[in-house]
Amino acid sequence: MFRSRKFSPTEISIIAVVVAVVAIVCVLAVRSYYHYFLRGRIIDAVSTLAEMRTKMERYFKENLTYDKPGAPPCGAVGSSVAPLPTDPHFTFTCPSLSATQFTVVATGTGSMSGFQYSIDQNNNRFTPALPPGWSGAGSPCWVTRPDGSC
Repeated sequence: MFRSRKFSPTEISIIAVVVAVVAIVCVLAVRSYYHYFLRGRIIDAVSTLAEMRTKMERYFKENLTYDKPGAPPCGAVGSSVAPLPTDPHFTFTCPSLSATQFTVVATGTGSMSGFQYSIDQNNNRFTPALPPGWSGAGSPCWVTRPDGSC
């Protein structure tokens, strides 16, 4: 019923080239999708940092300080006007609080490990750390692409 067919060396070469081209296109597509996926998570984190800055300013307006011992900002949800956000891919902290200054930092966890972004009371946006393969660590902006662009 079925007849086996022998391919000529030219046909085998053509098939090999087609398979190689398809494999290269698939690798590029997966890599591109992976970076798109990472950028989405980064945008979520830096948007949350910007929102946290707004909450910190509201806290300052109500307390005339960023660090009121009786009602500290950067606490658990429900404990402050400016509670720390929760995110499955980033951990948020307030490592620097004083009467007139604050810094909020987002540090990547899990698949986002190596990423770190921060913001302060003057709306200075900073990228302290990035994973290997990404350039722009130490930039005075939020790096959102592997080439170091903000």
